[in-house]
Amino acid sequence: MRTEVVVWAAVALLLFAAEALAPGAFMLWMGFAATALFVAVWVVPGIPLLVQVVAFVVLSFVSVQAYRTWFRRGERQSDQPLLNRRAEQLVGRVVRVEQAIVGGRGRVKIDDAFWVVAGPDLPVGTEVRVVAVDGMTLKVQAA
Repeated sequence: MRTEVVVWAAVALLLFAAEALAPGAFMLWMGFAATALFVAVWVVPGIPLLVQVVAFVVLSFVSVQAYRTWFRRGERQSDQPLLNRRAEQLVGRVVRVEQAIVGGRGRVKIDDAFWVVAGPDLPVGTEVRVVAVDGMTLKVQAA
């Protein structure tokens, strides 16, 4: 068997193995591109190496884009989209200022955690509503 046929078969198998070890549906599609090149080189001998590599790159790009366009469209949306976004879960909550907001910065305690807040200057004990999140800083306004 010709060397290039064996090489493309090995590349395809390695990509499929990589996908099995670290699933993410990325290497799988590149493995399909390598499989297509394996078949092409097996059926049509004498394809120049540069053409093979360019075809692999193009087929990989096309197959990954096809996956993103058609197959990911049907993915189920989460019933808890804010599950791992703790700060965003706090939007709408009304809490008391623990450390006065001075110069636009202060601190509140929500449940068991202290949060840095940004908003208008307010004294300790004032109730504020969380209206937005900027990273780990809560944007507040007087409730």
